[in-house]
Amino acid sequence: MAARQLFARHGVDGVTVQQIVTAAGVRNNAALHYHFGSKEDLVRELVVDGAAVLNARRQQMLRDLKARGGPTTIREVLEVLVVPVIELEDNEQWRGYIRFTSNLQAAHREVLLAALNNKWNAGYIACFDYLKQMIRIPPALIEQRLSIFSISANAILSAREAALELRPSKASRFWDRSFTLDNILDSFEAMLTCDPSATTLRTMR
Repeated sequence: MAARQLFARHGVDGVTVQQIVTAAGVRNNAALHYHFGSKEDLVRELVVDGAAVLNARRQQMLRDLKARGGPTTIREVLEVLVVPVIELEDNEQWRGYIRFTSNLQAAHREVLLAALNNKWNAGYIACFDYLKQMIRIPPALIEQRLSIFSISANAILSAREAALELRPSKASRFWDRSFTLDNILDSFEAMLTCDPSATTLRTMR
C-alpha cells in the first residue's frame, strides 16, 4: 500500500494526508477519511494488517515446535521471531512494513502497542517469555538484554527491507550470501547469551 511505503520511508509524522492521497492516486482527502476515518485510524489498520500475518506464522511455528516437545533452544525461539519477518519482507505485497513499524515504535511506541493490543503480537510475546526462561544471566540484566536485542533486530531487518526495495533485481554481496540469515541468528544468540563482563557485574552490586 502506498501509505505504508510512505510511512516506511519518512515516518508517520513526516507524511501528510495529501501525500497519502496523491501516492494512492485518489482524487481528494475525503476518500481517505471515508475509507479509514483518519490518518491515525489508517496507521492502526496498517499495523494490524501486517501483525496478523506475522502472528499467525509465529503461532504456527510455535505449535510445530510444541508438537515436537519444544522449543528447547534459544536458536529455535529466535527462528520463530526472525524467519516470519524475512518471509514478509520477501513478499513484495508487504514491503515496507518492518520499517514502518520500527519507525512507529521509535516515535510513537504507545500507538504501536495500542494497535497490537497484546493480541496481534501474541506469538512475539510468547517467544520473549521463552527467552526469559532460557537465558542464563542475572535476572536484572535479562529485560535490558532483550530490549537491546529487539532494537538491534528491528534495525538490521529494516536495513534488509530497505536494501530489497533499492535493488529488486540486483544481487547484494551482503544480504544474498547463503549464510547471511544463519550468521544474523548467530549474532543475535551471542548477544542474548554472552556472559556479562566483570565490569557489568561489578556495577550491578
